[in-house]
Amino acid sequence: MVKSGLTKQEIFEKTRQTVGLYNLNFDVYAGETFVLMGLSGSGKSTLLRCLNRLISPTSGSILIDGDDIAGMDTEELREVRRNKMTMVFQGFALLPHRTVIDNVAFGLEIQGIPKNERYEKAEEAIYKVGLKGHEQSNTSQLSGGMQQRVGLARALATDPDVLLMDEAFSALDPLIRSEMQDELIALQSKLKKTIVFVSHDLDEALKLGDRIAIMKDGYIAQIGTPEEILTSPADDYVSEFVAGVDRTKILTAENVMKRAEPFISINSGLTVAMQLMKKHGISSIFVVDSNKILQGILPIEHAVNASKEKKKLEEAFIIDFQKVELHTPVKDIIPVIAESRYPLAVIDDIGKLKGVIVRGSVLGALAITKEEES
Repeated sequence: MVKSGLTKQEIFEKTRQTVGLYNLNFDVYAGETFVLMGLSGSGKSTLLRCLNRLISPTSGSILIDGDDIAGMDTEELREVRRNKMTMVFQGFALLPHRTVIDNVAFGLEIQGIPKNERYEKAEEAIYKVGLKGHEQSNTSQLSGGMQQRVGLARALATDPDVLLMDEAFSALDPLIRSEMQDELIALQSKLKKTIVFVSHDLDEALKLGDRIAIMKDGYIAQIGTPEEILTSPADDYVSEFVAGVDRTKILTAENVMKRAEPFISINSGLTVAMQLMKKHGISSIFVVDSNKILQGILPIEHAVNASKEKKKLEEAFIIDFQKVELHTPVKDIIPVIAESRYPLAVIDDIGKLKGVIVRGSVLGALAITKEEES
């Protein structure tokens, strides 16, 4: 019926059966945080449960390192669940009669790991999520955020390749939820796990996801980076999803910068610098070394005064000036550029000049046309 063109609602009205998922085809890359999001009933949690066969798909393949989960027998599936993937639930799913360390060590106990070894690994996981000192506490003594950390530590203790998280933070208060999101980002920067994270919260998806799949009625409407989802929505449904999002939280320096041209080598002279500034109608120019590592900025007035005093280029440029990195959010750039006398230099993690930001480029990136707004 789906193939013949009927919608999910039409099929339900005719058969009282719900189309859970249909015609999904996507990759999740090693080490990325891949977010599944959509409205309630879109199929995101059903899809997540298919990935570890808590729900068995009626057709298709689910490949992990080339092995098809969908075709595995019970024992093969059990091994995958024990050693390759684990799940963090929305409702914590802690064992109330066990202490924190015994909850965290539970997966290792199931694997048959000796007590001393599993406690050692559990303590390491507890330390990673910031709960050191609470090993012997009862879970009922912990706040909601701390209980979710226990669930996360339990998942990490088995050192899985894939971490499945089903709306893991949605039951938490907003402040604790934000803290847990930050905690996950910090952990992910160190551990580089492959994470599939289900969320119905767009802000959470944009904050956590390397890529996002927006789901509707059991299919994927669009997959892309947060920037791609925000700036190039695939259809009206996705456009409605991202309407009203604060772009300054999502867009980064890389999205709003212009090419840093012209710039000048530190080995050039003041005359060349002034000629370039005159030619391009600019009042300052960036100075780089032979490897394009940013050294400073030369304002026109400094160049003129230094030329009159017969000074060299390296005696004229400023080294104490504002610069930002490629992934700096626009929300952090706006107050900086408002106070800066000069354009902002954008550099990479080794200090190479990658671009320049002026006030106009920020405003242009944030502007929404009347057509887009409607």
